[in-house]
Amino acid sequence: MKVIVDPAAEFVLAAERVFAARPRLLDGSRALLIDDVKLQLEAGEKELWLIELHGVLEHRLAMVEVTGGIEAALREAKEVLGRER
Repeated sequence: MKVIVDPAAEFVLAAERVFAARPRLLDGSRALLIDDVKLQLEAGEKELWLIELHGVLEHRLAMVEVTGGIEAALREAKEVLGRER
């Protein structure tokens, strides 16, 4: 039996645990909105982009590599957001 691992499947639940807020789902399960920051998985779920939204304009703040797991990457993203703001 082949096992398929999809980090995006855990993305929403992990984001809710890490940020202690219910994220809004955007673009399937590959992008979430928490407050005014969009968290978007790219490059085959290997990159987590932090994108600040200003109306329709987007500003890419940082990118976190997803190496161990999505929850670890989200924790790192939360730290980066704390430094950026």
